[in-house]
Amino acid sequence: MNKSEEITINTLNFEDDGQIPNNPYLPVLAYQNLFSATDDLRHILSANQWGNTWEGGVFSYHHYHSNSHEVLLVINGNAQLILGGKNGATININEGDALILPAGTGHKLLSQSNDFTVMGAYPNSQSYDICVGKASERPQNLYNIENVPVPNTDPIFGSQGLLKKYWT
Repeated sequence: MNKSEEITINTLNFEDDGQIPNNPYLPVLAYQNLFSATDDLRHILSANQWGNTWEGGVFSYHHYHSNSHEVLLVINGNAQLILGGKNGATININEGDALILPAGTGHKLLSQSNDFTVMGAYPNSQSYDICVGKASERPQNLYNIENVPVPNTDPIFGSQGLLKKYWT
């Protein structure tokens, strides 16, 4: 991990846009310049009780997970995403950055470098759904989002991490 003075942490809050519910209580946590290529990210995630890990990209359509929070670690390249639905915020993410997305947070890939790769993981290795904002899925998904518990640990910094500070 990089030194704390080298890491920038930003929070982003999004309201329900009628299609993408986002999370009414918890902000997105965006860590910039968090880790380097030599860090064993799978081990760090596992030690902090985040699993069901995968590597790949981000879908190029608006989607969210109603039944789980998600961490995305940028392990190669860079990309531009939109968070929060069609009227959300456009952000740039680079190798070494991480996003912690609370359940319900919309995310979509806008553009990427050829080598862009993220590693995703979920608290307690739970499974996740993929929701796209259909009206028919909304009542159940709003219930799901409301009932996803705050994780016991930050995916990177464990019980000493800032997730508990921002997600209370």
